[in-house]
Amino acid sequence: MSFMPLDVYQTPNELVIKATVPGVKPEEVDITITGDTLTIGAEVKEEKIEKAEYLYRERRFGSATRTITLPKALKGDQAHASFENGVLTLTIPKAEEAKPRQIKVKPQGIVEGKK
Repeated sequence: MSFMPLDVYQTPNELVIKATVPGVKPEEVDITITGDTLTIGAEVKEEKIEKAEYLYRERRFGSATRTITLPKALKGDQAHASFENGVLTLTIPKAEEAKPRQIKVKPQGIVEGKK
């Protein structure tokens, strides 16, 4: 395993990273956030089968690491990860200053509370 494909998307409240890591157990995944850098590492260990003669051997073994730069204004200390069917999902909440805000436009000459 040398490549770890990622999908990265954002919603109004969070950034979501999905990584495909087939054959990896959740406890074999290492996730670190340092500043604005996210690193995901995983390792698939090779099976040792005594007295086996392979007819096909196409599964990949080894380690993979992906490092990406995250957008600013995330709450990395509140990130949470889940793992299902070989897909790691990491969700990182956005800080308040990064969330979109709606600004109401008022007609000129109207004072709030008076008509």
